[in-house]
Amino acid sequence: MPRQRNDATNLATRLLMAGALLPLPALAQAPPEAPPSPREQALEARVAALEAVIATLKAERPPAPAPAPAAAAAPAPATPAAPAIQTTPINTAGFPGTRFSFGGFIKMEALATATDGGELPDGGAARLLYLPGAIPVGAADEGTDLDSSAQFSRLWFASDATLDDGTPLRAYIELDLFGSALGNEMATNTYGVSLRHAWASWGRWMVGQNWSNFQDPASMVDSIDLVGATDATVFVRQPQVRYTHGAWSLALENPETVFSPRGGNFARISSDDNVLPDLTARWTHRGAWGHVSVAGLLRELRHETTTGIDDASTGFGLSVTGRQIINPANDLRYGVTLGRGISRYIGFAIGPDAILDGNRLEAVDTQAVFAGWRHVFSPQWRGNLYASASFFDNDPLQTGGGAIERVGSVAGNLIYSPHPRIDVGLEGRLGRRWLENGSEGDLSRLHFHVRYNF
Repeated sequence: MPRQRNDATNLATRLLMAGALLPLPALAQAPPEAPPSPREQALEARVAALEAVIATLKAERPPAPAPAPAAAAAPAPATPAAPAIQTTPINTAGFPGTRFSFGGFIKMEALATATDGGELPDGGAARLLYLPGAIPVGAADEGTDLDSSAQFSRLWFASDATLDDGTPLRAYIELDLFGSALGNEMATNTYGVSLRHAWASWGRWMVGQNWSNFQDPASMVDSIDLVGATDATVFVRQPQVRYTHGAWSLALENPETVFSPRGGNFARISSDDNVLPDLTARWTHRGAWGHVSVAGLLRELRHETTTGIDDASTGFGLSVTGRQIINPANDLRYGVTLGRGISRYIGFAIGPDAILDGNRLEAVDTQAVFAGWRHVFSPQWRGNLYASASFFDNDPLQTGGGAIERVGSVAGNLIYSPHPRIDVGLEGRLGRRWLENGSEGDLSRLHFHVRYNF
């Protein structure tokens, strides 16, 4: 038994020590040359016997277990790899490596509008953005109306890929909520989604709906209103095929003729009888100082009816626009557009391209000019002052006295950005529309908005 062996070992050890210590005084005093006495011989025999017992017990005792080796330090757990956001293609028909992006903004605005020549129609677009061609003229002072909306909130989606030969391939679609009303202001304020852009580009080619090549979006003023200097800004989105090479771009764009009948005053009629697309060309030069752009437009004006009217005329235009950077805190934006039969391209078709005089289309001459100054007070504050005007060379004998002679406005705003993605702004505007008969109407507006870009 293990316990008995341990007791025997302890007893033998005590006996050995006792037997070894008892003769020490006698051995120390005995002369070395004296022969051992019988008593000493007996003690030596006992010690030898005890040593033999101890040796036997040690041989029978199991060896002590070896100490366990120190445990090796556990390796630090490896940081798990971030899970892949997308393990399979979002678009299974897309090219490998296609990059997708998404963005837009949420915009809430409130407008207080007063007109002295009549009321802007309830629910009309002119209640939510500045439309110079819709300023009322000739009626009683209507007073002030307050309108608010989130309809100009916007979403866009894009995909970008690079083909094996290095050619970039891009698709872009942009939507806002300025579509048809699906509810009313009594309860839901629901509106449909409307298409702004839908195009694809392959290298130097672009096909789809985009800004007209006759328009220069980079020169538009920094406004709270959708367009800003609307009276004189070329502003059209339409289907087209465009080719760009360096500073040059050429496009074939969707045609549409807008005309007024003789004596029809302000009546504008869209004719969908065009055969040839509108041809546009643009040259743009850019630098650290800003940019300047020159664009040309050549188009067919056509109207055909089943009653025997079938006539075509030619329209053409030239536009010079740009942005001049004075210093990091100041820049100027400007535009001058001249032409004949190009009115539908300016300010949401302020006037007609042509007058239908009997069986003939007579193109209308148009001149438009705008300028804006932008000043940055601090990283959070900026402001803008701008003015714009357009002039239409009508023949009152053809158009009647109710045709638009000219429109114009001045505006200014102050915009606060507590965060780079948030704008809070207030804009004031005075606009006027003059008719050929000498009458005029004024519009005064305060426009407030909050916009979050994401």
